[in-house]
Amino acid sequence: MLISVNLSTIASQAKAQVEAELPTRAMQAAIYLGNASMQILGKVGTSEKVYRKPAGGTYNASSPGEPPAMRTGTLMRSWRPMVFGAYNPGLEGGTPYAGYLEEGTSKMAARPFVDKIVETAEPQITAIYNAPYNIHIG
Repeated sequence: MLISVNLSTIASQAKAQVEAELPTRAMQAAIYLGNASMQILGKVGTSEKVYRKPAGGTYNASSPGEPPAMRTGTLMRSWRPMVFGAYNPGLEGGTPYAGYLEEGTSKMAARPFVDKIVETAEPQITAIYNAPYNIHIG
């Protein structure tokens, strides 16, 4: 006599249930990326250089190699949480000058911010995907 359990059926059911939860978790992760972008791009610069704002007032610039200092808040507010494909969290948008800040130009040193945003959000994103999945086999 042989008694067996069809594990492929159980695995298929578990996989389907995990895949059903992934879009929601991906959007939660994207929201954490958006929150991290506000945290990183909403900071005051640490450079000793002070510039005038076009609408009045002044702000401290960022130092080369640091994320850009907030001047108007446009860059910070320009990102929207998105899910790319079915499960890939990210941010969409930005401003026309975001790439110049991230990479630098011939006249300005880079003010990288993308990796800092990801690093800031990574612990929360890891927790989202490591949380127990709602799997019921039956």
